[in-house]
Amino acid sequence: MEDQLEQILKEKILSAVELPVPRLTRRDKDLPCISNKAFAVIGMRRAGKTSFLHQCRGDLIAKGRNPRDLVYFNFEDERLGGLRAVDLHRVVDAHARLFPPAPGNKVGFFFDEIQLVPGWEQFCRRLLDSSNYEVFVSGSSAKLLSREIATSMRGRAWEILIQPFGFGEFLRHNGHSVPDDAGRLPARERAFFDNQFASYLEVGGFPEAQEMGVTDRRKLLQGYVDVVLLRDVIERHGVGNPTALRWMVRRLLGNPAGHFSITKFAADLKSQGIPAGREMLYEFLAHLEDTFLVASLPLATDSEKRRQVNPRKVYPADTGLIPVFDRSLKANLGHSLEVAVFHELERRGCEVGYWKSASGFEVDFAVTTAMGARELIQVCTSLEDSETREREVRALKEARAEWPDARAFILTLESRLPFPEVPPGITVKPAWEWILCGDASTNVRGQVVKSGV
Repeated sequence: MEDQLEQILKEKILSAVELPVPRLTRRDKDLPCISNKAFAVIGMRRAGKTSFLHQCRGDLIAKGRNPRDLVYFNFEDERLGGLRAVDLHRVVDAHARLFPPAPGNKVGFFFDEIQLVPGWEQFCRRLLDSSNYEVFVSGSSAKLLSREIATSMRGRAWEILIQPFGFGEFLRHNGHSVPDDAGRLPARERAFFDNQFASYLEVGGFPEAQEMGVTDRRKLLQGYVDVVLLRDVIERHGVGNPTALRWMVRRLLGNPAGHFSITKFAADLKSQGIPAGREMLYEFLAHLEDTFLVASLPLATDSEKRRQVNPRKVYPADTGLIPVFDRSLKANLGHSLEVAVFHELERRGCEVGYWKSASGFEVDFAVTTAMGARELIQVCTSLEDSETREREVRALKEARAEWPDARAFILTLESRLPFPEVPPGITVKPAWEWILCGDASTNVRGQVVKSGV
Protein backbone atom coordinates (compact mmCIF):
# COMPACT_ATOMS: atom_id res chain seq x y z
CA MET A 1 0.00 0.00 0.00
CA GLU A 2 2.86 2.36 0.88
CA ASP A 3 4.53 1.71 -2.48
CA GLN A 4 1.21 2.31 -4.25
CA LEU A 5 0.72 5.69 -2.56
CA GLU A 6 4.29 6.66 -3.42
CA GLN A 7 3.61 5.88 -7.07
CA ILE A 8 0.38 7.91 -7.09
CA LEU A 9 2.13 10.92 -5.57
CA LYS A 10 4.94 10.74 -8.12
CA GLU A 11 2.48 10.48 -11.01
CA LYS A 12 0.50 13.50 -9.81
CA ILE A 13 3.63 15.60 -9.26
CA LEU A 14 5.14 14.71 -12.63
CA SER A 15 1.88 15.46 -14.38
CA ALA A 16 1.55 18.80 -12.60
CA VAL A 17 5.05 20.12 -13.34
CA GLU A 18 5.30 18.88 -16.94
CA LEU A 19 1.94 20.05 -18.28
CA PRO A 20 1.76 23.65 -19.51
CA VAL A 21 -0.17 26.22 -17.51
CA PRO A 22 -3.83 26.05 -18.62
CA ARG A 23 -5.07 28.84 -20.87
CA LEU A 24 -7.37 31.06 -18.90
CA THR A 25 -8.96 34.46 -18.68
CA ARG A 26 -6.75 36.53 -16.45
CA ARG A 27 -8.30 37.66 -13.17
CA ASP A 28 -7.80 41.20 -11.88
CA LYS A 29 -5.93 40.02 -8.80
CA ASP A 30 -2.26 40.27 -7.97
CA LEU A 31 -0.32 38.57 -5.21
CA PRO A 32 0.88 40.97 -2.51
CA CYS A 33 4.58 41.17 -1.73
CA ILE A 34 4.44 39.44 1.62
CA SER A 35 6.46 36.57 3.03
CA ASN A 36 5.87 33.82 5.55
CA LYS A 37 2.16 33.70 4.76
CA ALA A 38 0.08 31.07 3.01
CA PHE A 39 -2.11 32.53 0.28
CA ALA A 40 -5.66 31.32 0.95
CA VAL A 41 -7.80 31.61 -2.19
CA ILE A 42 -11.44 31.85 -1.09
CA GLY A 43 -14.81 32.40 -2.75
CA MET A 44 -18.03 30.72 -3.80
CA ARG A 45 -17.98 27.37 -5.54
CA ARG A 46 -17.26 27.61 -9.27
CA ALA A 47 -16.16 31.24 -9.15
CA GLY A 48 -12.69 30.39 -10.50
CA LYS A 49 -10.45 29.66 -7.52
CA THR A 50 -8.63 26.76 -9.18
CA SER A 51 -8.01 28.85 -12.30
CA PHE A 52 -6.53 31.54 -10.11
CA LEU A 53 -4.10 29.04 -8.57
CA HIS A 54 -2.93 28.21 -12.11
CA GLN A 55 -2.66 31.94 -12.87
CA CYS A 56 -0.42 32.43 -9.85
CA ARG A 57 1.76 29.52 -10.89
CA GLY A 58 1.97 30.87 -14.44
CA ASP A 59 2.99 34.31 -13.20
CA LEU A 60 5.84 32.85 -11.17
CA ILE A 61 7.03 30.83 -14.19
CA ALA A 62 6.92 34.00 -16.30
CA LYS A 63 9.21 35.64 -13.73
CA GLY A 64 11.80 32.93 -14.31
CA ARG A 65 10.90 30.32 -11.71
CA ASN A 66 11.48 26.70 -12.69
CA PRO A 67 8.12 24.95 -13.36
CA ARG A 68 9.47 21.92 -11.49
CA ASP A 69 9.63 24.02 -8.33
CA LEU A 70 5.94 25.01 -8.61
CA VAL A 71 3.66 22.07 -7.88
CA TYR A 72 -0.12 22.12 -8.33
CA PHE A 73 -1.58 19.27 -6.27
CA ASN A 74 -5.31 18.52 -6.14
CA PHE A 75 -6.43 16.33 -3.24
CA GLU A 76 -9.83 15.66 -4.81
CA ASP A 77 -8.66 12.29 -6.11
CA GLU A 78 -10.34 9.04 -5.12
CA ARG A 79 -6.95 7.32 -5.01
CA LEU A 80 -6.02 9.56 -2.06
CA GLY A 81 -9.03 8.56 0.01
CA GLY A 82 -8.03 7.98 3.62
CA LEU A 83 -4.95 10.16 3.40
CA ARG A 84 -4.04 11.52 6.84
CA ALA A 85 -2.22 14.62 8.01
CA VAL A 86 0.79 12.48 9.00
CA ASP A 87 1.03 11.38 5.36
CA LEU A 88 1.15 14.89 3.86
CA HIS A 89 4.92 15.18 4.26
CA ARG A 90 5.17 12.42 1.66
CA VAL A 91 3.99 14.84 -1.03
CA VAL A 92 6.94 17.11 -0.24
CA ASP A 93 9.33 14.18 0.08
CA ALA A 94 8.21 12.68 -3.24
CA HIS A 95 8.81 15.99 -4.99
CA ALA A 96 12.26 16.32 -3.43
CA ARG A 97 13.24 12.86 -4.63
CA LEU A 98 12.03 13.62 -8.16
CA PHE A 99 13.56 17.09 -8.31
CA PRO A 100 16.24 17.64 -5.65
CA PRO A 101 15.99 21.35 -4.76
CA ALA A 102 18.89 23.60 -5.61
CA PRO A 103 20.38 25.55 -2.70
CA GLY A 104 18.46 28.75 -2.08
CA ASN A 105 15.54 27.78 -4.35
CA LYS A 106 12.03 27.92 -2.93
CA VAL A 107 9.45 25.31 -3.81
CA GLY A 108 5.86 26.50 -4.18
CA PHE A 109 3.00 24.11 -3.45
CA PHE A 110 -0.47 24.91 -4.75
CA PHE A 111 -2.75 22.71 -2.65
CA ASP A 112 -6.30 22.49 -4.03
CA GLU A 113 -9.01 20.88 -1.87
CA ILE A 114 -6.46 20.17 0.87
CA GLN A 115 -9.22 20.48 3.46
CA LEU A 116 -10.21 16.92 2.52
CA VAL A 117 -7.27 15.79 4.68
CA PRO A 118 -8.08 16.33 8.38
CA GLY A 119 -5.32 18.16 10.21
CA TRP A 120 -3.85 19.78 7.09
CA GLU A 121 -3.39 23.12 8.88
CA GLN A 122 -0.48 21.98 11.04
CA PHE A 123 1.27 20.57 7.98
CA CYS A 124 0.97 23.88 6.08
CA ARG A 125 2.14 25.88 9.07
CA ARG A 126 5.15 23.61 9.38
CA LEU A 127 6.03 24.25 5.72
CA LEU A 128 5.76 28.00 6.31
CA ASP A 129 8.09 27.74 9.29
CA SER A 130 10.75 26.69 6.82
CA SER A 131 12.08 29.38 4.48
CA ASN A 132 12.22 26.81 1.68
CA TYR A 133 8.51 26.70 0.77
CA GLU A 134 5.64 28.85 -0.47
CA VAL A 135 2.10 27.66 0.18
CA PHE A 136 -1.11 28.36 -1.73
CA VAL A 137 -4.34 26.72 -0.54
CA SER A 138 -7.90 26.68 -1.82
CA GLY A 139 -11.02 24.58 -1.65
CA SER A 140 -14.79 24.37 -1.43
CA SER A 141 -16.19 21.56 0.60
CA ALA A 142 -18.72 20.74 3.27
CA LYS A 143 -15.72 19.55 5.31
CA LEU A 144 -14.36 23.09 5.46
CA LEU A 145 -15.89 26.14 3.86
CA SER A 146 -13.78 28.29 1.60
CA ARG A 147 -13.90 31.22 4.03
CA GLU A 148 -12.60 29.00 6.85
CA ILE A 149 -9.52 27.98 4.90
CA ALA A 150 -7.79 31.20 5.95
CA THR A 151 -9.19 31.14 9.50
CA SER A 152 -7.80 27.65 10.06
CA MET A 153 -4.29 28.94 9.43
CA ARG A 154 -4.50 31.07 12.63
CA GLY A 155 -3.04 34.27 11.30
CA ARG A 156 -0.60 32.60 8.91
CA ALA A 157 -2.76 33.09 5.80
CA TRP A 158 -3.45 36.02 3.47
CA GLU A 159 -6.97 35.89 2.04
CA ILE A 160 -7.55 36.43 -1.69
CA LEU A 161 -11.24 36.57 -2.56
CA ILE A 162 -12.13 35.30 -6.01
CA GLN A 163 -15.59 36.35 -7.19
CA PRO A 164 -17.37 35.70 -10.47
CA PHE A 165 -16.01 37.84 -13.32
CA GLY A 166 -16.15 41.60 -12.96
CA PHE A 167 -17.12 43.56 -16.07
CA GLY A 168 -13.53 44.03 -17.24
CA GLU A 169 -12.85 40.30 -16.88
CA PHE A 170 -16.13 39.56 -18.69
CA LEU A 171 -14.99 41.71 -21.61
CA ARG A 172 -11.61 40.02 -21.88
CA HIS A 173 -13.13 36.56 -21.58
CA ASN A 174 -15.36 37.37 -24.54
CA GLY A 175 -12.49 38.66 -26.65
CA HIS A 176 -12.92 42.42 -26.16
CA SER A 177 -10.31 44.92 -25.07
CA VAL A 178 -10.73 46.97 -21.91
CA PRO A 179 -10.31 50.68 -22.83
CA ASP A 180 -7.49 52.57 -21.16
CA ASP A 181 -9.78 55.59 -20.63
CA ALA A 182 -13.44 54.58 -20.63
CA GLY A 183 -14.48 58.18 -20.02
CA ARG A 184 -13.18 59.43 -23.38
CA LEU A 185 -14.81 57.06 -25.84
CA PRO A 186 -16.69 58.20 -28.96
CA ALA A 187 -20.45 57.66 -29.10
CA ARG A 188 -20.25 54.51 -31.22
CA GLU A 189 -17.91 52.77 -28.79
CA ARG A 190 -19.97 53.89 -25.80
CA ALA A 191 -23.02 52.25 -27.39
CA PHE A 192 -21.00 49.05 -27.75
CA PHE A 193 -20.13 49.03 -24.05
CA ASP A 194 -23.76 49.79 -23.17
CA ASN A 195 -24.68 46.61 -25.02
CA GLN A 196 -21.89 44.54 -23.50
CA PHE A 197 -22.77 45.71 -20.00
CA ALA A 198 -26.41 44.74 -20.49
CA SER A 199 -25.22 41.27 -21.53
CA TYR A 200 -22.98 41.07 -18.47
CA LEU A 201 -25.88 41.89 -16.14
CA GLU A 202 -27.96 39.13 -17.73
CA VAL A 203 -25.33 36.40 -18.05
CA GLY A 204 -23.41 37.19 -14.88
CA GLY A 205 -19.80 36.36 -14.19
CA PHE A 206 -19.54 32.65 -13.44
CA PRO A 207 -16.87 31.45 -15.91
CA GLU A 208 -18.58 28.18 -16.79
CA ALA A 209 -21.84 29.95 -17.68
CA GLN A 210 -20.41 32.33 -20.27
CA GLU A 211 -20.99 30.45 -23.52
CA MET A 212 -24.31 28.84 -22.54
CA GLY A 213 -27.79 29.53 -23.82
CA VAL A 214 -30.43 30.85 -21.45
CA THR A 215 -31.99 27.49 -20.53
CA ASP A 216 -28.72 25.67 -19.92
CA ARG A 217 -27.23 28.61 -18.05
CA ARG A 218 -30.14 28.83 -15.63
CA LYS A 219 -30.02 25.08 -15.07
CA LEU A 220 -26.29 25.31 -14.35
CA LEU A 221 -26.69 28.18 -11.88
CA GLN A 222 -29.61 26.49 -10.15
CA GLY A 223 -27.33 23.50 -9.72
CA TYR A 224 -24.66 25.68 -8.12
CA VAL A 225 -27.17 26.93 -5.56
CA ASP A 226 -28.48 23.42 -4.87
CA VAL A 227 -24.96 22.12 -4.16
CA VAL A 228 -24.22 25.02 -1.81
CA LEU A 229 -27.46 24.41 0.09
CA LEU A 230 -27.17 20.64 0.32
CA ARG A 231 -23.46 20.15 0.93
CA ASP A 232 -22.27 23.41 2.49
CA VAL A 233 -25.26 24.20 4.68
CA ILE A 234 -27.72 21.33 5.21
CA GLU A 235 -25.25 18.44 5.48
CA ARG A 236 -22.46 20.38 7.11
CA HIS A 237 -24.54 22.04 9.81
CA GLY A 238 -27.10 19.27 10.24
CA VAL A 239 -29.97 21.59 9.33
CA GLY A 240 -33.18 20.07 10.65
CA ASN A 241 -35.51 22.52 8.93
CA PRO A 242 -34.45 22.55 5.26
CA THR A 243 -37.87 23.82 4.20
CA ALA A 244 -37.37 27.13 6.03
CA LEU A 245 -33.83 27.39 4.63
CA ARG A 246 -35.03 26.92 1.05
CA TRP A 247 -37.78 29.51 1.58
CA MET A 248 -35.12 31.93 2.81
CA VAL A 249 -32.91 31.34 -0.23
CA ARG A 250 -35.84 31.86 -2.61
CA ARG A 251 -36.71 35.10 -0.79
CA LEU A 252 -33.16 36.43 -0.80
CA LEU A 253 -32.27 35.52 -4.37
CA GLY A 254 -35.72 36.45 -5.68
CA ASN A 255 -35.51 39.92 -4.12
CA PRO A 256 -31.97 41.05 -4.98
CA ALA A 257 -30.74 44.26 -3.34
CA GLY A 258 -33.89 44.24 -1.23
CA HIS A 259 -34.33 44.85 2.48
CA PHE A 260 -34.54 41.72 4.57
CA SER A 261 -35.89 41.54 8.12
CA ILE A 262 -35.53 38.30 10.04
CA THR A 263 -38.50 39.23 12.25
CA LYS A 264 -40.78 39.86 9.27
CA PHE A 265 -39.59 36.75 7.46
CA ALA A 266 -40.24 34.60 10.55
CA ALA A 267 -43.80 35.97 10.63
CA ASP A 268 -44.23 35.18 6.91
CA LEU A 269 -43.08 31.60 7.48
CA LYS A 270 -45.44 31.22 10.42
CA SER A 271 -48.36 32.37 8.26
CA GLN A 272 -47.44 29.55 5.85
CA GLY A 273 -47.40 26.98 8.64
CA ILE A 274 -43.61 26.70 8.67
CA PRO A 275 -42.21 27.03 12.21
CA ALA A 276 -38.83 28.77 12.40
CA GLY A 277 -37.45 30.81 15.27
CA ARG A 278 -35.52 34.01 14.70
CA GLU A 279 -32.34 32.55 16.18
CA MET A 280 -32.45 29.71 13.68
CA LEU A 281 -33.03 32.14 10.79
CA TYR A 282 -30.10 34.31 11.87
CA GLU A 283 -27.96 31.17 11.78
CA PHE A 284 -29.23 30.32 8.30
CA LEU A 285 -28.31 33.77 7.02
CA ALA A 286 -24.84 33.49 8.55
CA HIS A 287 -24.34 30.07 6.92
CA LEU A 288 -25.37 31.45 3.52
CA GLU A 289 -22.96 34.36 3.85
CA ASP A 290 -20.17 31.94 4.85
CA THR A 291 -20.67 30.15 1.52
CA PHE A 292 -20.52 33.49 -0.36
CA LEU A 293 -23.94 32.77 -1.90
CA VAL A 294 -25.22 36.06 -0.51
CA ALA A 295 -23.76 39.14 1.17
CA SER A 296 -25.64 41.50 3.45
CA LEU A 297 -25.26 45.23 3.90
CA PRO A 298 -26.02 47.10 7.14
CA LEU A 299 -27.24 50.64 7.64
CA ALA A 300 -24.31 53.06 7.58
CA THR A 301 -24.40 54.54 11.06
CA ASP A 302 -22.24 54.84 14.14
CA SER A 303 -25.18 53.72 16.26
CA GLU A 304 -25.11 49.99 16.97
CA LYS A 305 -28.77 50.16 18.00
CA ARG A 306 -29.82 51.70 14.65
CA ARG A 307 -27.89 49.00 12.79
CA GLN A 308 -29.67 46.29 14.73
CA VAL A 309 -33.22 47.64 14.35
CA ASN A 310 -32.93 48.44 10.65
CA PRO A 311 -33.13 45.62 8.08
CA ARG A 312 -30.09 44.65 6.07
CA LYS A 313 -29.94 44.75 2.29
CA VAL A 314 -28.99 41.41 0.76
CA TYR A 315 -27.14 40.82 -2.52
CA PRO A 316 -26.70 37.53 -4.42
CA ALA A 317 -23.21 36.40 -5.38
CA ASP A 318 -23.80 37.20 -9.05
CA THR A 319 -26.32 38.94 -11.29
CA GLY A 320 -26.72 35.72 -13.28
CA LEU A 321 -28.57 34.19 -10.32
CA ILE A 322 -31.32 36.85 -10.40
CA PRO A 323 -33.39 35.58 -13.36
CA VAL A 324 -33.13 32.03 -11.99
CA PHE A 325 -35.10 32.99 -8.88
CA ASP A 326 -37.10 36.05 -9.94
CA ARG A 327 -40.69 34.86 -10.46
CA SER A 328 -41.94 38.15 -11.95
CA LEU A 329 -40.65 37.18 -15.43
CA LYS A 330 -39.60 40.81 -15.91
CA ALA A 331 -36.14 42.17 -16.68
CA ASN A 332 -34.95 43.22 -13.24
CA LEU A 333 -32.37 45.68 -14.58
CA GLY A 334 -32.37 48.12 -11.68
CA HIS A 335 -31.61 45.44 -9.10
CA SER A 336 -29.08 43.73 -11.38
CA LEU A 337 -27.31 47.05 -11.78
CA GLU A 338 -27.19 47.60 -8.02
CA VAL A 339 -25.85 44.07 -7.45
CA ALA A 340 -23.06 44.66 -9.99
CA VAL A 341 -22.08 47.95 -8.33
CA PHE A 342 -22.08 46.35 -4.88
CA HIS A 343 -19.68 43.61 -5.97
CA GLU A 344 -17.41 46.14 -7.65
CA LEU A 345 -17.18 47.98 -4.32
CA GLU A 346 -16.30 44.65 -2.69
CA ARG A 347 -13.52 44.11 -5.23
CA ARG A 348 -12.08 47.51 -4.36
CA GLY A 349 -11.95 46.62 -0.68
CA CYS A 350 -14.40 49.34 0.35
CA GLU A 351 -16.33 49.54 3.60
CA VAL A 352 -19.96 49.78 2.52
CA GLY A 353 -23.37 50.39 4.05
CA TYR A 354 -26.60 51.99 2.91
CA TRP A 355 -27.74 55.39 4.19
CA LYS A 356 -31.28 56.34 5.21
CA SER A 357 -32.67 59.67 6.35
CA ALA A 358 -35.24 60.22 9.09
CA SER A 359 -37.74 61.14 6.37
CA GLY A 360 -37.21 57.81 4.59
CA PHE A 361 -34.94 58.83 1.71
CA GLU A 362 -32.24 56.29 0.97
CA VAL A 363 -28.81 56.26 -0.66
CA ASP A 364 -27.88 52.86 -2.06
CA PHE A 365 -24.24 52.92 -0.95
CA ALA A 366 -22.41 54.97 1.67
CA VAL A 367 -18.78 54.09 1.02
CA THR A 368 -15.43 54.49 2.69
CA THR A 369 -12.76 53.52 0.18
CA ALA A 370 -9.60 51.59 0.97
CA MET A 371 -7.77 54.95 0.93
CA GLY A 372 -10.19 56.48 3.44
CA ALA A 373 -12.17 58.66 1.01
CA ARG A 374 -15.96 58.85 1.35
CA GLU A 375 -18.45 58.39 -1.46
CA LEU A 376 -22.24 58.36 -1.75
CA ILE A 377 -23.56 56.32 -4.66
CA GLN A 378 -27.05 56.11 -6.10
CA VAL A 379 -27.87 53.49 -8.72
CA CYS A 380 -30.74 53.77 -11.19
CA THR A 381 -31.41 52.58 -14.71
CA SER A 382 -32.23 56.06 -16.05
CA LEU A 383 -32.62 59.68 -14.98
CA GLU A 384 -35.07 60.57 -17.73
CA ASP A 385 -38.07 60.43 -15.41
CA SER A 386 -38.23 63.68 -13.43
CA GLU A 387 -39.70 62.05 -10.30
CA THR A 388 -36.94 59.45 -10.24
CA ARG A 389 -34.31 62.12 -10.74
CA GLU A 390 -35.74 64.29 -7.97
CA ARG A 391 -35.86 61.36 -5.54
CA GLU A 392 -32.26 60.28 -6.22
CA VAL A 393 -30.92 63.82 -5.97
CA ARG A 394 -32.82 64.65 -2.78
CA ALA A 395 -31.46 61.55 -1.03
CA LEU A 396 -27.90 62.51 -1.97
CA LYS A 397 -28.43 66.08 -0.75
CA GLU A 398 -29.70 64.89 2.61
CA ALA A 399 -26.88 62.36 2.95
CA ARG A 400 -24.25 65.00 2.18
CA ALA A 401 -25.49 67.03 5.13
CA GLU A 402 -24.24 64.14 7.26
CA TRP A 403 -21.28 63.27 5.02
CA PRO A 404 -20.17 66.71 3.78
CA ASP A 405 -16.80 65.53 2.52
CA ALA A 406 -18.22 62.70 0.40
CA ARG A 407 -18.16 62.64 -3.38
CA ALA A 408 -21.64 61.98 -4.78
CA PHE A 409 -22.41 59.78 -7.79
CA ILE A 410 -25.43 58.61 -9.70
CA LEU A 411 -24.63 55.51 -11.76
CA THR A 412 -26.97 54.67 -14.63
CA LEU A 413 -27.48 51.76 -16.96
CA GLU A 414 -26.72 53.52 -20.23
CA SER A 415 -24.59 56.41 -21.52
CA ARG A 416 -27.07 58.34 -23.65
CA LEU A 417 -25.76 61.89 -23.63
CA PRO A 418 -26.42 64.50 -22.53
CA PHE A 419 -27.57 63.36 -19.10
CA PRO A 420 -30.38 65.37 -17.51
CA GLU A 421 -29.09 68.27 -15.44
CA VAL A 422 -28.38 67.61 -11.77
CA PRO A 423 -27.13 69.97 -9.04
CA PRO A 424 -23.42 70.83 -8.80
CA GLY A 425 -21.36 68.34 -6.82
CA ILE A 426 -23.17 65.27 -8.16
CA THR A 427 -21.47 63.27 -10.91
CA VAL A 428 -23.57 61.18 -13.29
CA LYS A 429 -21.87 58.27 -15.04
CA PRO A 430 -22.81 55.03 -16.76
CA ALA A 431 -22.05 52.24 -14.29
CA TRP A 432 -19.76 50.45 -16.74
CA GLU A 433 -17.63 53.59 -17.14
CA TRP A 434 -17.35 53.93 -13.37
CA ILE A 435 -16.33 50.28 -13.10
CA LEU A 436 -13.71 50.42 -15.86
CA CYS A 437 -12.29 53.84 -14.93
CA GLY A 438 -12.32 53.37 -11.19
CA ASP A 439 -10.01 50.38 -11.35
CA ALA A 440 -7.75 51.77 -14.07
CA SER A 441 -4.70 51.71 -11.82
CA THR A 442 -5.12 48.06 -10.87
CA ASN A 443 -6.85 46.42 -13.82
CA VAL A 444 -4.76 43.72 -15.41
CA ARG A 445 -4.33 44.03 -19.17
CA GLY A 446 -3.98 40.31 -19.72
CA GLN A 447 -4.15 38.02 -22.69
CA VAL A 448 -7.67 37.32 -23.90
CA VAL A 449 -8.30 33.59 -23.84
CA LYS A 450 -11.10 31.33 -22.73
CA SER A 451 -11.32 29.65 -19.38
CA GLY A 452 -13.27 27.15 -17.42
CA VAL A 453 -13.14 27.00 -13.64
